[in-house]
Amino acid sequence: MLKTSLLCSAIAATLAFSPAALANKANDTLIYASDSDLENISPYHNNMREGVILSHHVWDGLVLRDLATGKYQPLLATAWKWVDPTTLEFALRKDVKFHNGGAFTADDVVFTVNYVLSADAKVVTKQNVEWMAGAEKVDDFTVRIKLKEPFPAAMEYLAAAVPIYPKAYFEKVGLEGFAKAPVGTGPYKVVAATSGQGVKMVKNPAYMKDSPKGQPKIGKLEFKVIPDGESRVAELMTGGIDWIWRVPSDQADSLKAVPDVAVLSSETMRVAFIIFELHSDVPATKPFQDERVRKAVSMAIDRKAMVDNLVRGGSRVMDAACFIDQTMCVQDTVAKYSYDPAKAKALLKEAGYPNGFETEIYAYRERDYAEAMIGYLQAVGIKAKLNFLKYPAMRNEMYAGKSPMTMNTWGSYSVNDASAFTGNYFKGSPDDRSKDPDVIAWLKEADSTVDDAKRAEFYGKALKRISEKAYVLPLFSYSANYAFTKDLNFTAQPDELPRFYAASWK
Repeated sequence: MLKTSLLCSAIAATLAFSPAALANKANDTLIYASDSDLENISPYHNNMREGVILSHHVWDGLVLRDLATGKYQPLLATAWKWVDPTTLEFALRKDVKFHNGGAFTADDVVFTVNYVLSADAKVVTKQNVEWMAGAEKVDDFTVRIKLKEPFPAAMEYLAAAVPIYPKAYFEKVGLEGFAKAPVGTGPYKVVAATSGQGVKMVKNPAYMKDSPKGQPKIGKLEFKVIPDGESRVAELMTGGIDWIWRVPSDQADSLKAVPDVAVLSSETMRVAFIIFELHSDVPATKPFQDERVRKAVSMAIDRKAMVDNLVRGGSRVMDAACFIDQTMCVQDTVAKYSYDPAKAKALLKEAGYPNGFETEIYAYRERDYAEAMIGYLQAVGIKAKLNFLKYPAMRNEMYAGKSPMTMNTWGSYSVNDASAFTGNYFKGSPDDRSKDPDVIAWLKEADSTVDDAKRAEFYGKALKRISEKAYVLPLFSYSANYAFTKDLNFTAQPDELPRFYAASWK
């Protein structure tokens, strides 16, 4: 059932003798490639990992979390304090310029916060910002952010998912103009953004000297969209690009023998999971409105075998609907579904499907993972057709209730708090296909208390219900396999955020 890449033997046999060209180093241009394009380069208007990466290179937030200590460091803010349980006050830097030369002030923070909270903004991942009630200016370099209610993860979200926009420029060009020519304060500035092709950036020569991000060392960055995985590998080995990721484990193993190519593997915060459609009138979704069918699927798929043979690289089976190491990802109360095809068949029979049924599964990445799961489902009588789409199209089909099963992934915007997962998929948003009122209420309680014991209690209740009802099937954490030219100093981080601003040439 577990697919082996046809490219592996070719890599091992021939490419080990073909060292990658290193022309991009001579031009001081780091070219990195991925499989997915962005709907919109604006960080608030896409939820692709490629967008998260660009966001941290082109824009800054008020604070930044230190990876080593977990403490928050000044970024656009110099200091902060809690005025009361629902008011954060920030003192701002006075020497920051946007990429277009405009001065950064409190007006930009107030504009950004109030804009993304407005209905007109149409923010894609609302849970990243809707904990805020608004922002107000105290003076030109002091701002207060008001919370709707106490929210213990506020600083974590400000560090990871609230980049600041230039008020005057955004109001002049609007979202459409901003998507074509974005402006931030970050270590790199965009010089070209072409739909379907990628984004070109250059080092920001005026970047703040004491930024905790450090000064960018490489002169130019270029993000290329190359949908086909084998083409990305070929481009890396011929010197067309310098860095790729999401390399299948079998290819990554073979690439280790290729001269001038380095390979890194590490677990990330990204979790793969299957979302079941519970409320649609679409006939194909009807079986999944019976929790016995959802549990049958959960027992039919050998997640441990997928981890051991497909994903590898430190990946772990997930049982709770969050990343296992996130704060408040409570594990001890959740139901765990072991691989048991006999029990799966018995549950299907009990639910009225003794001979199984035909259905569909939607996916947007790792076709081999989806195909492996289709093989497992076939073995218990569920004949699933794969609809492999680009992410926006897959998401729209899910929102329309047309996808019986959706293989999704979520990296939590690199936010190290369970709310970044549960808030998006179980608090009533369009991504929430279960819409359990008790779960929604428990999560709201969990997210509005600063008492850790109470947070754990309510997260435990919510995650237990989600697992017992099998609203989703958590699959496994992702292992990111990176391959890049050996002339590049690059360090992988568990938050799945490659920091090219910290990379350098050897």
